Amino acid sequence: MKATAQSNKRRSCLLSGLGAALLLAACSSPPAKRPAPASGVPANPAASRPRPPGPYNSVRNDVAMAALSLLDTPYAWGGRGPATGFDCSGLVAHVMREGGGLRVKGSAADLGRMSRPIDRSDLQPGDLVFFNTLGARHSHVGVYVGDNRFVHASNPRTGVRIDALSNRYYAQRFEGAHTLLD
Repeated sequence: MKATAQSNKRRSCLLSGLGAALLLAACSSPPAKRPAPASGVPANPAASRPRPPGPYNSVRNDVAMAALSLLDTPYAWGGRGPATGFDCSGLVAHVMREGGGLRVKGSAADLGRMSRPIDRSDLQPGDLVFFNTLGARHSHVGVYVGDNRFVHASNPRTGVRIDALSNRYYAQRFEGAHTLLD
C-alpha cells in the first residue's frame, strides 16, 4: 500500500509539472503569417525552411502524455490496450497511435528495426529507448518522457511504470535511442 501511495504521489508530481509546462507552452502564440508578395517569392526566405525542433512539439508531448497517463496499468504479455494490460511493445504501439497518430506493431526488436537510431544526447519526449533485458538485442523498449526518464511496461509485478535511464539496472542494459517521429 505504501509503494502505491508513493507511486501515485510521484506520478501526480510529474503530471503536474508536465501539465504546467504544456500550459505555459500552449499560451504562447506563433507570430502572425504575412501573405507572400505578388511575385510569389516569400517575404522571409527562412520561413520556407523546416524549423529545428524547439522545446515544445505537440506530437512529441502528446506521445509522452499518453505514456504517462497509463502509469500503473497492469502488465500482460502480448497486451495491447489499457483494458487488457500491456507488454512493452504493446504500450509503445498504443501511445504512438493515441498520442502521435502512428500505427506501428510488432515486438520490441521489430520496433528497433523500423525506427531511426538517434544519439542519446538528442533524446526528446516521444522517442524510444531500447534495452537488452533478455540476452537479445532490443528485447525491451520504453517511451522517453524527458528529464532522463522513460515509461515502460516493466513486468507482471509492477506493470506500467516510470524509471530513470540512470537506474543501475537499465543503465547497464541500455542499447540505444531511436525515433519514429520527425
